[in-house]
Amino acid sequence: MQGLGLRDFAGVTEDGALNPFALARFANLLVVDFKQVQGLSAEAREHLLGPAANEWSGGACSRALPDGRKIIILNPTHGWQRKHATLMEEICHVFLGHTPNRLAVVGSPGNKAIARDYQKLDEEAAYATGAAALVPFKALRKLVLRGKTAREIARHFGVSRELVGYRLKVTRLWNLYKSAHPAEAKSSQR
Repeated sequence: MQGLGLRDFAGVTEDGALNPFALARFANLLVVDFKQVQGLSAEAREHLLGPAANEWSGGACSRALPDGRKIIILNPTHGWQRKHATLMEEICHVFLGHTPNRLAVVGSPGNKAIARDYQKLDEEAAYATGAAALVPFKALRKLVLRGKTAREIARHFGVSRELVGYRLKVTRLWNLYKSAHPAEAKSSQR
C-alpha cells in the first residue's frame, strides 16, 4: 500500500513508469553526480569505480545541507535501471521515516567521509516499498496475463529484469508467470 501511496503522490498512472529522479525532490533529496564529489584521492576514486564498483549502489550523506536537503550519490558504473531502484530505496527510507542506526567515518586521514547504515529490517522495507512503487501489483498482473516477458515488463517500468522477478515472486504471480513462460522461468532458477 505504501508503494501505491508513493505512486499516487508522484501523480503516476496505475500502469505508468515512475521516475525516482522526479520524486527525489519531494523527499528533499539532491542527487549529485559522482563526478562532482570533491576531496576523493585519485586512488579512492579509482577503487570505488573499479574493484569496489559492485560493492556499493549509492549512498546518502547523513548531514543535511543548510536548506534541509540530503545528498544522494549513485554509482555511475551501474545501469540506469539499477540507479532507479537504488534511488527509490533511498526515497523510501525518507518516506518511511527510517533513521540511520550507525554513522562511520571512512577513508584515509586526508579523505574522510561519513557513511550511514540502516538496520536490516529498514533496508528490506525500503527495498520492498520501492520495488512496489516501481512495479505495482495490479499493472504487473495485467502484463503477466497479457503474456509479457520479464524483459518487456522491465522495459515498460524502467527497471531491471531482476526487480521484475523479485516482484513476481513476492506478489505470488510467479507461478502464473512460469506457466506462460516455462523456458524463461526455468533458466532464471539456475
